[in-house]
Amino acid sequence: MTIARSKLVDVAVSRWYHCLSRCVRRAFLFSEGEDSNSGDRKGWIERRLKELAEIFAVSVGGFSVMDNHLHLLLRLDCHMAEQWKAEEVVNRWFKLFPPRGTDRKPLPPEKLKALVTERLKDAAWIASTRERLGSLSWFMKCLKEPLSRMVNKAEKCTGAFFEGRFKSIAILDEEA
Repeated sequence: MTIARSKLVDVAVSRWYHCLSRCVRRAFLFSEGEDSNSGDRKGWIERRLKELAEIFAVSVGGFSVMDNHLHLLLRLDCHMAEQWKAEEVVNRWFKLFPPRGTDRKPLPPEKLKALVTERLKDAAWIASTRERLGSLSWFMKCLKEPLSRMVNKAEKCTGAFFEGRFKSIAILDEEA
């Protein structure tokens, strides 16, 4: 039976977590063999990890992209997110999820400014977003979901790229 991630991840127990995510059917979807049309998926993961580490209050201690799975060593820095001003929370979120109009095009500067002002007035949204920017689950979602979408578009298919939920193991001592 699965346990809610919020009950598995506790910063009071450990700030470091080893996360593991397998490709669906354990297929070699990251391999770059001659029959593979995977492009530069490993490089994409590396670039995305750097981008997410700048946005989230989660630090990447190390990672390894194997042919059919991904290992990450992540440190949760929730205290860092608590120190961010409301404007910084909004800017980080909009960097992660750029606001778009109904036509799916980026908002014009005046509408974007109005949206930022609106979000700054919403204390509940700021608190929720601040929590998400310090969350291991949201970090992994923002890493894995865009890759799945990109691969599905490139291969003209649908479905999952990764198999189920990611595994997270608390690192409790130096030996681990």
